[in-house]
Amino acid sequence: MVKFFGGPIAGTAAGMPFCLIWGLTVAGMMTTVLVVSGVGRAWALHQRKRRLLRGKPLFSRRSRIVVRIYRRFGIAGIAFLTPILFSPIGGTVIATQLHVPRLNIMLHMLWSAVFWGGALTFISLKFSHLAIFQH
Repeated sequence: MVKFFGGPIAGTAAGMPFCLIWGLTVAGMMTTVLVVSGVGRAWALHQRKRRLLRGKPLFSRRSRIVVRIYRRFGIAGIAFLTPILFSPIGGTVIATQLHVPRLNIMLHMLWSAVFWGGALTFISLKFSHLAIFQH
């Protein structure tokens, strides 16, 4: 659920079939998205208050980049980059902080999980012969 790359690699190492690895990878990401989007707003407000109390600036270099991506590509851009750049937790928190409706977060993260889950599972299976530890 936390590291998107781990599912396909672990599934390949365990000798699982493509469809099972893909399905479990998508299910793991969507479980994370469901849980984090449910508590995301409260957590985001808590983090913002903590940041202000510590005297840290509201916008960092990374947050400016995220806002630039969101302005240019919308939630689709955030969802597309989530598995490979932000992690399922990070991407969902970002979308929640940008006040994207929960249904939109779920839909966009679903197609992203299906796409990247399939791509990473395929790559993992295709290059499994290069692994050091084979059974």
